[in-house]
Amino acid sequence: MAKKYKEHPDVVNAIGAHHDEMEMTALISPIIQACDAISGSRPGARREMMESYIKRLKQLEETAGAFKGVNQTYAIQAGRELRVIVDAENVSDERAGELSFEISQKIEKEMQYPGQIKVTVIREMRSVAYAK
Repeated sequence: MAKKYKEHPDVVNAIGAHHDEMEMTALISPIIQACDAISGSRPGARREMMESYIKRLKQLEETAGAFKGVNQTYAIQAGRELRVIVDAENVSDERAGELSFEISQKIEKEMQYPGQIKVTVIREMRSVAYAK
């Protein structure tokens, strides 16, 4: 198609060669091939990967949510970080530290994931009053 619409021969070669459909003759062809490989390796770039990626995020949140005192969980940063919101009345500061360790240990034992996952437990007390 690129040839039909009279694209530059280097562009035509880069398009055809990036999946090894033709011999690389243009200098830019291997660069385009590397870029395609990098782009394709992103989480969610391919359909199958997207489904397993979403499943992994849900599993992360469910794993942390099973612990006592956990109110909410959020997998963020493409699953490289897990934020865990706990009930300040039922979870002490000391317990929050223990909880982050326990959650990280459970994730290590039960899940397969690339790289590392940062587990942050947030214990927050809010007091609200209104002036009339």
